[in-house]
Amino acid sequence: MKSIPLFIFFVTFLLSSCTTTPTGRSQFMLVSEQSAISQSATAYAQTMDGYAKKGQLSHDQKLIQRVNRITGRLIYEALIMRPDTRSWKWSMKVIDDPKTVNAWSMAGGRMALYTGLIEKIKPTDDELAQVLAHEISHALAKHTAEKMSVALATTLGVIAVSAATDNRNIATGASAAALVAVTLPNSRVAETEADEIGIELAARAGYNPHAAVTLWQKMSKESGGSSFDFLSTHPSSGKRIERLDALTTSMMPYYEEKKPHPVYPL
Repeated sequence: MKSIPLFIFFVTFLLSSCTTTPTGRSQFMLVSEQSAISQSATAYAQTMDGYAKKGQLSHDQKLIQRVNRITGRLIYEALIMRPDTRSWKWSMKVIDDPKTVNAWSMAGGRMALYTGLIEKIKPTDDELAQVLAHEISHALAKHTAEKMSVALATTLGVIAVSAATDNRNIATGASAAALVAVTLPNSRVAETEADEIGIELAARAGYNPHAAVTLWQKMSKESGGSSFDFLSTHPSSGKRIERLDALTTSMMPYYEEKKPHPVYPL
């Protein structure tokens, strides 16, 4: 009986833990964005240190400059879209792994791109901008904190039910929650949201929105029967290309706008 108030508190806590995304979607949130940023900073540093020790941080200056130039233009537009992100420690690392077709972001603008995506997909600058804008959009829409919240809710749910049944054999640690941003797939809702924000971000940065369609056509063609890491963490659907194609018309005015495209320094 002593555990019933804990269960009630847990349910009340869940019901009150909601925010909205930049697109206006109601978002379940147990972990604050600032907390997700703090935990992601630690996880990102540890992850990159691991790659550095294995000699897998790319030293290909031509590729790094290309990636940083595109990323910098996108970040400049992201700062306009969400001015509060000026305080973020925006980061981009290129991982030398020709077998891995992937890119990801964590809270606070910490990103990584694997050389396998460049070598196997062979994206144009416009197409690469769609990949990177998509990742930046996950950060802008607080998807890391959202996925951490879902993972934490699952843990808390087990704890609450366990307490209600006087079961004490429950592990309560959640110290690696920030890595959810890399290891767990995004929801269909989060993917759609990142597509919508990303294609606009890229268009405003001067990258052709039609490249979102050709990128995914390449992804579909090159993946064949294999399992791309990017596709496992960014699940696709048969209608994704159609949805992106439908968005291009409304994005063209942003792309065709005559304006300078400053590059945020990385």
